Amino acid sequence: MPFSFEKLAVYQKSLAWIDRCENLIEDSSREMTPTQKDQLSRAAMSAALNVAEANGRWHKAEKRNFFWIARGSVFECAALLQILKMRNKITQKEYEEFFSHLEEVGKMLAGLIKSVDNLPD
Repeated sequence: MPFSFEKLAVYQKSLAWIDRCENLIEDSSREMTPTQKDQLSRAAMSAALNVAEANGRWHKAEKRNFFWIARGSVFECAALLQILKMRNKITQKEYEEFFSHLEEVGKMLAGLIKSVDNLPD
């Protein structure tokens, strides 16, 4: 029996984001610093993990809080992408593709937050 969060499009999209980040991190030609690699990996995972955790919570306020944390992790990834672009670790095209993916996840999370706000107390 699958967990309910596994059916969410935002969770699936977040998993895809993790995969993209891990491929970027593992690309030895990038010469990313250990700090950049670690921060990107942790921020990417945080989005998916917090979506999963939110779905394990009973109370509306707790669900909303974990979705907000997930959204914050998406924003953290966006800032990291800007740093990587600035340091020439990714191309402009890669930046735009990655950013577009993150933008979609962020919008999906905003929709989830709004849907939680509409739940009965």
